Amino acid sequence: MQKFYKFPWRQVLKFIGVLGLIIVSNLFFQLMQNDFSFDLAVKFAFSWHTQKFFLGCFVLLVFFGWLSSLLGSLRIGVLAYLLVVLGIGSANFLKMNYRMEPIYPDDLKMITEFGMIRDMVGLPIFLLFLLLLAAAIFLLIFSWKQSVNLEKKQQWLRIACFVLTSSLLVYIGSFNQQNNLLRKAYDKTALWIPYSQKMNYYNTGFIGGFLYNLPVEAMEKTKGYSEETVKKIVNKYQVSSKKTTEKPNIIYIMSESFSDPSRLNGLEILGGDPLQAYRSVADKTYSGQMLSQNYGGGTANIEFEALTGFSMELFNAQMTTPYTMLVPEFSSFPSLVETLKKRGYETTAIHPYNTSMYKRKDVYRTFGFDHFLDEQTMKHKKKLENNPYISDEAAYREVFDQLKNKQPQFLHLVTMQTHMPYENKYSDVSYTAKGDSSLAVKNYLQDIAYSSEALNNFLKKLDQLPKRTLVVFWGDHLPGIYSDTIQAANQGPLLHETEFLMYDNRHELAQQQVTTSPFYFAADLFHQGNLPLTGFQNLLLALQKEWPAFEKEMYYQSGKWFKEAPVNKAQEEIYQNYQMIQYDITTGEQYSLQENFFE
Repeated sequence: MQKFYKFPWRQVLKFIGVLGLIIVSNLFFQLMQNDFSFDLAVKFAFSWHTQKFFLGCFVLLVFFGWLSSLLGSLRIGVLAYLLVVLGIGSANFLKMNYRMEPIYPDDLKMITEFGMIRDMVGLPIFLLFLLLLAAAIFLLIFSWKQSVNLEKKQQWLRIACFVLTSSLLVYIGSFNQQNNLLRKAYDKTALWIPYSQKMNYYNTGFIGGFLYNLPVEAMEKTKGYSEETVKKIVNKYQVSSKKTTEKPNIIYIMSESFSDPSRLNGLEILGGDPLQAYRSVADKTYSGQMLSQNYGGGTANIEFEALTGFSMELFNAQMTTPYTMLVPEFSSFPSLVETLKKRGYETTAIHPYNTSMYKRKDVYRTFGFDHFLDEQTMKHKKKLENNPYISDEAAYREVFDQLKNKQPQFLHLVTMQTHMPYENKYSDVSYTAKGDSSLAVKNYLQDIAYSSEALNNFLKKLDQLPKRTLVVFWGDHLPGIYSDTIQAANQGPLLHETEFLMYDNRHELAQQQVTTSPFYFAADLFHQGNLPLTGFQNLLLALQKEWPAFEKEMYYQSGKWFKEAPVNKAQEEIYQNYQMIQYDITTGEQYSLQENFFE
């Protein structure tokens, strides 16, 4: 009997189902990216940016194929894929709400930071996260056991699919390399916005923005870079200065989310001034506002700038977090820590939290810290009421203990008391805010009041020490808690300016109000404190005279803010010298390090 060809309807339906899954999952990413706006998601996909949307679908299809072939089952692959999409999409939505920036590839390394995730998102969402993670692990184990029973033909098909999709994923991972075909396909219609990753994700889609932030060189090669050019810069700024040979204790205090809410338009603080204790000190010393790179987050980047003197503004846009993407690649990295160690200082980092957040344990080792005290190794661990974090008062006690050592000390403290979430930290809140009276804002006001008092008491205690002690205190960024109305009324520098002060227990610093950037801190402190300057610090001071503060799209010059920095020939030369040195250290051959430019 003649056999008739049977059309493979089942396979066709499966293929259509997979394509539908890919399209829907990409739409889900757009929904999370656009605050659940179905209208914006659909218009992006099928009206405004159709080509980019389907390029993203291609990437998701390759990932789905890789996951299914790895697990050895199409059905289990669908379930695992859905778990990944739900997890990443939800994380992106939360990060956009809390920090006004999307999920980056490097953020996925934080998936095992259970304590941090719990504290940031709250217990219910954290439990859901653990449930999704447990389900993914179960699927992985179950599918592997099932896959050994596949027929030989299916195994070969599975292996072929795995090899093909793995190769494609590796190629996709080189998205930022020259001549990458996927990047070229995006470039036909994509308008990349290096200074704003939030807008990048909006304009190119979640997948496009995610790919754009895959690994890349820290900086583009600076024009004219050579050993000879670097040596010329070194010789220009490596000028000996007649400064004191005294070695005072130096304390860095990066205070989590410490800022002045009364500076924001549309916000009126009621119940008193939560920063009264802070102002009683700041108004009598060298102090003012510091320009933070981000709103609502970016702690590690501000810390990087403050310790190294290098600016985030000069990096490629994809270099979003040097602590995780750059510093761990080096066995050592020039910083204030290294400079002071060579001058005979003992160096200690203190962070009342876990050691792995932002790879701090690895980064601090690279910087050369002698000791790292965390929530497990600190002696003082007192907390305030329902606040889940170690208090500033306890952290300052830890700092003070270290000052008992006879050797000159460099102490770097990163506080946690004023970290989010803020709701329900305190039962008795003295403050409220007209214009944004949310529970988070009220508790934040109480938080910074306690922080302000703790700092004031700590500085008074330092006055009693016989040894000269210098302090740099600053807030890393504003908290990401303000309403859309308040944010809209304060676009630009106001959402990025925090408080800072420099303090001398001998009260010898100039009383002055300034605006600055964190990468100037060390140079400024050495200059104000009459300490010997390194060649690199001389370069920073020359740069600071022209641009007292700057980040991408925010340039402070002659008392005004600009979106683009106005430059003359002399200013351009200083900027290019600084750019050359930063390139030399982060991407080049480190000629300046060999010339002792940082000593």
